[in-house]
Amino acid sequence: MTFTSTYCAADMSDCEKKVVLIMGGSRGIGREVCRRLARENPAAMIVAYHRDHEAAREVVAELEAGVTEVSLFATDVASPERVGELFQSIKERYGRLDSYVHSAARTSFQSLDKVTARTWRKVLGLNASAFQECAHQAAQLMRLGGGGRIVGLSSLGSRFALPGYGALGPNKAMMEAMARYMAAEWAAWGVNVNMVCGGFVETDSTRMLPNYEEVAQEIEKNTPTGRLGQPADLAKVVAFLCSAEADWLRGQTLVADGGYSLNIS
Repeated sequence: MTFTSTYCAADMSDCEKKVVLIMGGSRGIGREVCRRLARENPAAMIVAYHRDHEAAREVVAELEAGVTEVSLFATDVASPERVGELFQSIKERYGRLDSYVHSAARTSFQSLDKVTARTWRKVLGLNASAFQECAHQAAQLMRLGGGGRIVGLSSLGSRFALPGYGALGPNKAMMEAMARYMAAEWAAWGVNVNMVCGGFVETDSTRMLPNYEEVAQEIEKNTPTGRLGQPADLAKVVAFLCSAEADWLRGQTLVADGGYSLNIS
């Protein structure tokens, strides 16, 4: 699928401004990341999403005031071919990529003993494998422009055994490990890679948990800040890692959970 260009201002003269891609930018944390990075006034922002066309168009309507050009691209992170089409389109249209944020994630919330081989392959393809493929293609494009920044989204399930998280948790752990290797190997290309590990963030996805209300109340009670995480909390950290201020952070996973994990023994 080719780009759907939804907005373009007349003045494209500032070539120093950045090209930004958010994978999974139509909802949840990814949507808030789009809003936050738009405040940096990039030259172009690509919002990649899977199925929800209406939500994607709503995001673009919010971004138009701060971004010179906003484009939509419907893709499937589990398909290397579709991902390849996305990055090839970015290369042809812009010739560069400065920041890539990987916020796409899908899973099945169930105990590990109920995760079949088929389910595991699907979750792997939509998460760890998808991050590896997308980050690799992003880095190749950044290399042409002298470098860039890659930020992935993780969660506490990468390091703690959480109920119903037996499929996604190991995938997030793999993503954090991959980020360390990527940062070490791609530094010579000028590419910096880091992760943001969020706690329990109030999104449509977390509300799918069978015992959401019970879990939310328990986490809120045990979080020093006294509230659940919001997508905006993580978006601020992502924006920092996409900035020059984070140059000395390489292959790191920043835990942004309001202090919740401080109370986990």
